[in-house]
Amino acid sequence: MSDALTVPDFITFTLGMIVYFAGAALTKRIRVLRDFNIPEPVTGGFAAALAVWAFVAIAQRSVAFELDTRDHLLVVFFTTIGLNARVSDLVRGGKPLLILLVLTILFMVLQNVVALAGVSLFGMPPSASVLVGSAALIGGHGTAIAWGPEIAARGVEGAAEIGVAAATLGLIFAALIGGPIARFLIEGNKLEPRDADADPVVGVGFDDSAQANLDYVGFMQAMVTIHLAVIIGYFSHQVILDVGIRLPLFVPCLIAGIVLANLQPYVLPKLPEVRGTPVLALISEFALSVFLAISLMSMQLWTLAGLAGPLFVVIGLQVLLALAFCICVLFPAMGRNYRAAVLSAGFGGFALGATPTAIANMTAVTKRYGPSPLAFVILPLVSAFFVDLANAIVIQFFVSL
Repeated sequence: MSDALTVPDFITFTLGMIVYFAGAALTKRIRVLRDFNIPEPVTGGFAAALAVWAFVAIAQRSVAFELDTRDHLLVVFFTTIGLNARVSDLVRGGKPLLILLVLTILFMVLQNVVALAGVSLFGMPPSASVLVGSAALIGGHGTAIAWGPEIAARGVEGAAEIGVAAATLGLIFAALIGGPIARFLIEGNKLEPRDADADPVVGVGFDDSAQANLDYVGFMQAMVTIHLAVIIGYFSHQVILDVGIRLPLFVPCLIAGIVLANLQPYVLPKLPEVRGTPVLALISEFALSVFLAISLMSMQLWTLAGLAGPLFVVIGLQVLLALAFCICVLFPAMGRNYRAAVLSAGFGGFALGATPTAIANMTAVTKRYGPSPLAFVILPLVSAFFVDLANAIVIQFFVSL
């Protein structure tokens, strides 16, 4: 295959928006996508990824997308989540957050046990199990790439390629299972949002009349507040890195948003608040939708072809594990209520893919059935803030086997 065709960042960003509209059109026309709450950027992004794969097969030339704007959209999105959070929500979410963290650690162990059984079935070295386990799935592409060289040093050929392929395949299933999980739990148990969860965190679809309050001044106020939180988060991130702690940039930005939103009424009382406003919800949903559309359309599906057999079997087992865990373990443990169902949909996206996929799953569910703000606060804190350290310990244990 000849040199890769590189798509510049600006064109990637533009294509991401176009792909979202394509996904929205497909979702509008295909009822099963609506019934199972498949997010529009997932539909469009996956369709675009298939189209890129077809181009690669015909032109015999790989395609690579520049992703700088995509990564910035991720930071903006999580900052808006922080700006919408109330300290009272965080206090109320203490116990659910702890339960979710314990369940996540338990799931990582189970995920690697399934992976270990899978690689043993195909005669692969045991150390390769993490590449189709928590390193690639809960950890994502970055963790899989980071552990690739160490696994390769233990005699696993093409370790990085296996990890990336597993993470790609996991991301696809992560985006597809969240909606069906939520539909099964919500409609099967006749669940509804509680009055305490009446304020939307993501999306503008809950109160269409509120859109009349959108104007350019409100938009600029929201953007300035977001950027201030991002700047605070950026400098905090540098301090965190200097002390030797590795966290994604969006984590300190999320926390900076929480601090800024809750201190503003006391420190700068004359400034208008952006928390809970339609314009902040609009920016939030825009950032998430385009981020996810770009992430899925840029998946290099052709990398799966050479690993189709064993990889699909093991990932298939991981999907079954995630479905069973969400429905039979996580949902009961989180209280069997509407928030537990929303978190189950999000966990399905996070367990096989990434935090943004989890948020997209929950957004699609809450836009249809009603809001659950606390779910949008505690899941990112668990999936991004606590899990990386725990996952590193779990991975190291299974690699040493």
